[in-house]
Amino acid sequence: MKPGLDWRQPRASAESDQFAADLHAALSSSPKAISPKYFYDEAGSRLFEQICDLPEYYPTRTELALLQAHAADMAAQFGPQVQLVEYGAGALRKVRLLLDAMPRDAVQFVPVDISGPHLLAACDGLAADYPGLAIQPLVADFTRPHTLPPCADGTRRVGFFPGSSIGNFTPAEADAFLRLAAAELAGGGLLIGIDLVKDHGVLHAAYNDAAGVTAAFNLNVLRRARCELGAEFPCDGFEHLAFYNPAYRRIEMHLRATRALELQLGGEVYAFREGETLHTEHSHKYTVSGFQAMAQRAGFRPGAVWTDPQGWFALLWLQA
Repeated sequence: MKPGLDWRQPRASAESDQFAADLHAALSSSPKAISPKYFYDEAGSRLFEQICDLPEYYPTRTELALLQAHAADMAAQFGPQVQLVEYGAGALRKVRLLLDAMPRDAVQFVPVDISGPHLLAACDGLAADYPGLAIQPLVADFTRPHTLPPCADGTRRVGFFPGSSIGNFTPAEADAFLRLAAAELAGGGLLIGIDLVKDHGVLHAAYNDAAGVTAAFNLNVLRRARCELGAEFPCDGFEHLAFYNPAYRRIEMHLRATRALELQLGGEVYAFREGETLHTEHSHKYTVSGFQAMAQRAGFRPGAVWTDPQGWFALLWLQA
């Protein structure tokens, strides 16, 4: 990042219009379901960072330990000159371990995230700690068409997608993202984190923390709907629900109506039965071989794999 660089800001009105359209569609469908990307306004992003530090939430500390132990091996896969693109960049915490293992003058860093204020604040902090690092943030939904900065001559484009966020996609969405990334990263590759299949009790605790932070994160969708879109509904009308669905090998998060109620949005009224839910997120769990097969179908060639001793989490190198 250079002093005085004019960050690319999102158009708030366009984002709100899209949120409203998607929420109307979600509330009109059966069953009701909306994309988890709408968790991530500034408040939601802060809540997610709190989740990452919870004792029950193992993915962040497990992935960080893998990066701390193997960052040099991972960076060796990238090549000497790299445009490093972090999808869903967030707080830019994990990428620091990769940057520390790479020559500073050999990296152009492109963090991509849908939450503009959160991303730009994180970039300011990164720039202060890594003077001279070329940072070009992009505020965008990376699952939709977007344009990355051009690569310098002799530079490979490498993606970094940590946090097992790929698990939040449906199988069709995951395939679409991997195909997009394989084309976007052609000649380079992707370092991606995946959450592995494990004991259901461990999974349940991770998404139902004792402090209630995950519940607040889930309910943030409705807070946004009220604050940004003027939605009206009873303040105590919904509660957090998270459980493991073994048929799909995934955790599901829902907002469950505590009683029969109505939600008003933009002149429309949507009825909820008692116990009816709005499905807000799922988090698929994978096996290494199963994910590698999916990536191979999308155009990647499986490479090195790093896993923790318990076999709870994995980082995979995929050549594009």
